[in-house]
Amino acid sequence: MTISKSTTSLAIEWINIPSGTFMMGSPTAEIDRDENEIQHLVTISAFKMSKFAVTFEQYDNFCKNTKRYKPDDEDWGRGKQPVINVSWHDAKAFASWLDCRLPTEAEWEYACRSGTTTPFNTGNNLTARQANYDGQTPYGNYSKGECRRKVIPVGYFSPNTWGLCDMHGNIFEWCSDWLGDLDTKAQTNPQGPSEGNRKVMRGGCYASSAKYCRSAYRSSGYPNQRDYCFGFRVVLLE
Repeated sequence: MTISKSTTSLAIEWINIPSGTFMMGSPTAEIDRDENEIQHLVTISAFKMSKFAVTFEQYDNFCKNTKRYKPDDEDWGRGKQPVINVSWHDAKAFASWLDCRLPTEAEWEYACRSGTTTPFNTGNNLTARQANYDGQTPYGNYSKGECRRKVIPVGYFSPNTWGLCDMHGNIFEWCSDWLGDLDTKAQTNPQGPSEGNRKVMRGGCYASSAKYCRSAYRSSGYPNQRDYCFGFRVVLLE
């Protein structure tokens, strides 16, 4: 694999994600699961994923070189903050500029889980010491924690088993797929529906209750929609 000069100059830190098979979705007994999280077997080929969500530093570089509009940072700062207020089209344009792409929904969940089968890659609970979410609305009957009320710089918390940071909370992350019903049969590298109205988003954000940060939780947004908790990360095939 050859990484382009533009990728190197933007200091994208890549994590090798191994091939494997996992159970996508959530079991019926999982607390706060949604009906659209039907479990099914999925096989994923090896790929590389950015360790962090794309930052303002990286995205501003892209905007400078392509003469695009720089998104608002809501006065939370730029630099190592994850870029926000970007649409799916914005995210796709950035990825294409670097000769990479957005992750599929299946790739995202597989990477987030990093071999786990629990609601979070941290286990059966997610604390405010492990992710940036609304700690005042914890998971199940677990104790309340801090609610930071804003996005924080990438890499503040420990990575998951495979080395990826901030897969739970901080910002919702755009995926390549159109939102649709999950298939019940086993699949290999699923791409999602061929058309639709909304694009999948994953991970929850700083303002989310813990239940919306679960590995299996499926959110979505319109492709041209921008918001102060919408961001993304990128992937490369092996």
